[in-house]
Amino acid sequence: METIQGISQFTKIPFHTAVTIGTFDGVHLGHHKILERLINNAKNDGLKSTVLTFFPHPRMVLQKDTDIKLLNTLEEKVQILESMGLDYLIIHPFTKEFSRLSAIEFVRDILVNNLKTKKIIIGYDHRFGRNRNANIQDLITFGSTLDFEVEEIPAQEIDDVSVSSTKIRNALLGGDVATANSYLNYAYMLTGTIKKGKGLGKQFGFPTANLHIAEAYKLIPKNGVYVVKSNINGKTYFGMMNIGYNPTVSGTEKSIEVNFFEFEGDLYDKKVQVGILHRIRDEHKFDSVEELREQLKRDKKQSLVLISK
Repeated sequence: METIQGISQFTKIPFHTAVTIGTFDGVHLGHHKILERLINNAKNDGLKSTVLTFFPHPRMVLQKDTDIKLLNTLEEKVQILESMGLDYLIIHPFTKEFSRLSAIEFVRDILVNNLKTKKIIIGYDHRFGRNRNANIQDLITFGSTLDFEVEEIPAQEIDDVSVSSTKIRNALLGGDVATANSYLNYAYMLTGTIKKGKGLGKQFGFPTANLHIAEAYKLIPKNGVYVVKSNINGKTYFGMMNIGYNPTVSGTEKSIEVNFFEFEGDLYDKKVQVGILHRIRDEHKFDSVEELREQLKRDKKQSLVLISK
């Protein structure tokens, strides 16, 4: 898959494309229906499968919704889409100016003239153009005059999966990792850089890597203790992760700390991606560090049981 920053970089191409459009937050099972259809159609029709997505998320620009939390950072979304076998991913900057394009301007100037679209595959409820005032019927009308085909993925096909990014966000905020992962079809991931913490975990036998996530818009699951998996230097490591404030040691700032089992080495300033497999329990304030240590031993024992299943 080739990733292209901005529609303007996708000009003078010697081929035609099959395109789908959307934010694809989470790239969940519902999205897979659309993407698999896109890839198969492109192969059958001799076209290049192309996803047009936007960053920042339109809500961040149009609603100044700084509280919006997304399931993927842009880097994570690119990673997941790349694994699906697409030909092209175009990430276009979403601006207020871009949002003011009328439906015909978007279709004619962007999809047809820039992307050389011959087929658009889209969900039944897709809306586009200024104020999102055009729908799939408008797209079909444009196609008849601008020489492209529209394939609609009907409600029943997408609803059969009964998945939405909102449902996944709510599951994660409620600590229901099992439901979220079943909808995503992969382990929900957190990607960040390991920074120096206070070193408290090491003092009572559970050294932790302090995961710093730069993207404020990334959704962090409910506070608590989780079983996780990471690939570090080409090897898989399991561990347990605490999200929260470390109340037993009078913590005041929220942190994400991972205790990797059987890992030895220095992770400081390294980028690490953690896949969340299971949720063990809520974060608790214990009466002493010794009580916390004993609980962590139980957490590790439970984690190893879950990992071995």
